[in-house]
Amino acid sequence: MPQQSFADLGVSAPVVSALARRGITSPFAIQSLVIEDVLEGHDVLAKSPTGSGKTLAFGIPLVEAIDPGDPTPSALVLAPTRELARQIQDELAPVADARGLRVAVAYGGVGLEKQAKDARRAHILVATPGRLEDLLQRRAFTLRNVDVLVLDEADRMLDMGFRPAVDRIVAQCPAKRQTLFFSATLDGEAGRIAQLYTSDARRHEHVPAVQRKTDIEHRFVPVERDERLEVLKGHLDDEDRDLTLVFVRTKRGADRLVKRLKADGVPALAMHGDKTQGQRERALRSFETGRVDTLIATDVAARGLDVDGITHVIQFDPPADAETYTHRVGRTGRAGATGVGITFVGGEHRQDMRKIASELKLQRELETAGIGGAPERPQRGPGGGGRRRDGGRRRQPAGR
Repeated sequence: MPQQSFADLGVSAPVVSALARRGITSPFAIQSLVIEDVLEGHDVLAKSPTGSGKTLAFGIPLVEAIDPGDPTPSALVLAPTRELARQIQDELAPVADARGLRVAVAYGGVGLEKQAKDARRAHILVATPGRLEDLLQRRAFTLRNVDVLVLDEADRMLDMGFRPAVDRIVAQCPAKRQTLFFSATLDGEAGRIAQLYTSDARRHEHVPAVQRKTDIEHRFVPVERDERLEVLKGHLDDEDRDLTLVFVRTKRGADRLVKRLKADGVPALAMHGDKTQGQRERALRSFETGRVDTLIATDVAARGLDVDGITHVIQFDPPADAETYTHRVGRTGRAGATGVGITFVGGEHRQDMRKIASELKLQRELETAGIGGAPERPQRGPGGGGRRRDGGRRRQPAGR
């Protein structure tokens, strides 16, 4: 059976051509599921992991639904973080340009005036909730012309405490609108607000197909604290790696690690919450373009960072829990690619890592690295193998 094309889904020739110029010729699974429903004007609830192609799943039909002569802003995309908002803008702008549409972005940490001016003229506005409320309170523009509202990574917005702001923003949009709700979960509070914001929505859940296509090799490396720098440099010398994201626990730790690597002739940049927006954007741009191929980050980058070409994620400081592990390592092996997730495990972290590995069904990888054994509560199980510096290696479907 021939593979479905964007044209088969009802996408116009100018948009199909714009996608083809970027090497995008056939839809990912989430795009095949969602695009037709959005083009037909239905509200949509979509459960899909990051890296699955969901930005274009809502972005393509969003562009198709708007005419250049429509009042602005005609569509609003809410995103939880500055990084995600900027990435959505970057993804949508070339497609929107094919139909003569403008895309603007609004987030904190940069000047209000230019953002307000751009937002007033934009057909599609991508914004974080806090900065959007700032602009609305200053009467920079209104949301009365918004025909399509998109909530991207809605579960993350709830986790970050944005529910009151999102409620106020949604209340300023027309009651008669199309709403697209994208989330990694449609259970609990996310599911309740999804029902509240949408009407007779079409529901799509897409996780397994992407996970089957995406392979992440999980490695655990037993290494004590004072050995970590040398072991990290050894991994950064790997010829098979491309862009590498290194996670640390604290902002100070990120800056310190960058300084230590640079002293040893290894170029690296840091990204964390104490950096200004300009510094974060410059670091991300250098990383995306490969000018610097090692980015040291705190968990500010564990969600919303979607950069092509990240082949390795190294957890210099181990994660606090299974969810953090999944989000961090999920920065690699995205959208059908393969990747490597490497976790450094010191003696003081072994018990916690056994528990995390048990939750994620990674006990075999941990045991192969010589870190296996009983999790937090004693239970029978196979013992670990011999200690190996390169850790255990087995292909494992990617997490969320």
